[in-house]
Amino acid sequence: MLLIGESLNVINKKIGRAFKERDSKPIQEEALFQKEKGMDYIDINLGPAKKDGAELMPWVVQVVQEVVSDIPLVLDTSNIDAIAAALKVCKLPPLINSIMCRPERYEKMIPLAAEHGCDFIALMWGPDGLPRDENERAALCVELVYAANEAGIPNEKIWVDGIVTPVNIQQPQAISLMEFQKMLQDIAPGAKSTCGLSNISNGPPTHLRPILNQTYMVMLEKCGMYSVISDPLDDQLTAIAKGKRQDIVDLIYSMVDGATPDIASLSKEMQDYAKTTNVILGKNLYSDSWLDI
Repeated sequence: MLLIGESLNVINKKIGRAFKERDSKPIQEEALFQKEKGMDYIDINLGPAKKDGAELMPWVVQVVQEVVSDIPLVLDTSNIDAIAAALKVCKLPPLINSIMCRPERYEKMIPLAAEHGCDFIALMWGPDGLPRDENERAALCVELVYAANEAGIPNEKIWVDGIVTPVNIQQPQAISLMEFQKMLQDIAPGAKSTCGLSNISNGPPTHLRPILNQTYMVMLEKCGMYSVISDPLDDQLTAIAKGKRQDIVDLIYSMVDGATPDIASLSKEMQDYAKTTNVILGKNLYSDSWLDI
């Protein structure tokens, strides 16, 4: 599983201040940290960046490349001019994050990706917002992939993001995304995929977030997920993604396939993964105390 580091992000107070003050040190420290932690891509997230994005994004790219030049970057902002400016200074082919399935967005951004030969993340966010189920995700995917293909972009350069939502408020959406992942290669053969993994745990208590993120990553991988945007601080998640905890993967895979392990016979660590899998699968209603039941 490829990992895209999420923490070079404007919502991080230290990084956000560094962006605003053009302070390169915290930005470079974070980039080096993500390299040390084994991230395959570094996401530069400026948010909307409406005021000065076209100047800020290329500056951040160059600052990062001064210390990390061998890891590709992800250009993450809704400011199209900022993306265009940054594309001119990237040393390695970047990944554009993201192009929504809205004509007013993709009609401007797809030609930009095609011109620079870039891969891009196709975000399944349509005119009506979040798709209600896997079938709506599939319809949006067909529209966006077709538009990209018409511009000369092959499926292999498209990373589909079906959108992860918080399990504590939209529990069925976790299953819907998994079902969509299973359909993706029939819809767009050769396409890659990614997601904002941490969204699954956005809302639950902080101490529960890692187990939710780790478990759902494995579940999505079983359904064909190619990569995730993840927290570089989560060493356990990185270890699982890099194939170092096959025992965890085997347990979760078996439960997704319908196995019902004897929870009491498992170690405390494996019990937590089994209980979390059941919550995400909807076999148990979400509550903040699911690990204690």
